Amino acid sequence: MDLQLKGKRALITGGSRGIGKAVARVLAQEGALVALLARGEPGLLDAAAELRAQGAARVVTVAADTTRDEQVARAVRQAEQQLGGGIDILVNAAAEPAGFAAPPRLEQIEAAYLQGQVDTKVMGYIRCAREVVPGMKSRGWGRIVNISGLAARQTGNAVGSIRNVAVAALTKNMADELGPFGIQCTVVHPGTTRTERTAPLVAARAEARGVAPERIEQEMAQANSIGHLVDASEVADVVAFLCSPRSRAINGDAITAGGGAPHSIHY
Repeated sequence: MDLQLKGKRALITGGSRGIGKAVARVLAQEGALVALLARGEPGLLDAAAELRAQGAARVVTVAADTTRDEQVARAVRQAEQQLGGGIDILVNAAAEPAGFAAPPRLEQIEAAYLQGQVDTKVMGYIRCAREVVPGMKSRGWGRIVNISGLAARQTGNAVGSIRNVAVAALTKNMADELGPFGIQCTVVHPGTTRTERTAPLVAARAEARGVAPERIEQEMAQANSIGHLVDASEVADVVAFLCSPRSRAINGDAITAGGGAPHSIHY
């Protein structure tokens, strides 16, 4: 299937690694012009070089902290200049994953920690969206995909649930507001996902428990209903479709990409 993405200009936050980089790779393979945004310049340059070596037509980088208004505004303008026009696609993925670290218990949650998480994953997404939306409105077309997570539908990590539910609520509000202008917004909830971070984290957990790393990976895979640890590239395939003109029928909805949460019914 041709996703009709050739020549579309895409900005991916959190694009130097993990799901963000995987999304950038798929979009580039589909012919999109890609700008990677992250805080660290070395990681950005490495990611861009990797994607170019894999045949990406055009990949540029912009460094910014998405908790800083002025940095986001400057980075978006730089991306537009380097890509030769306004941003057609925004994928918000700049946030710390919550899958491995032990979440704080209720009495351990401090205001600064909660506020920092929300500032990055909710307000940070807003900062990026508000910079690209005016241009999308003027062109009458756009796609915004917000990467959230299955903590939105599960207990066990209060802060993770709060920020991810907030992203889902934000996305639906954006979809209703922006839909009449040809801009469609969706949220994707990955579950535990294999990225560059997985191997060292699995090794550390295996050493702490005195078991083989393969045992840890098997347990992780059994957490979903397909018995397979979903890879970042598989999440990226879902996101790429939502970024495309072919996703016309989807707006404001939450799409899960975690292999199926057992025993749960959502309708």
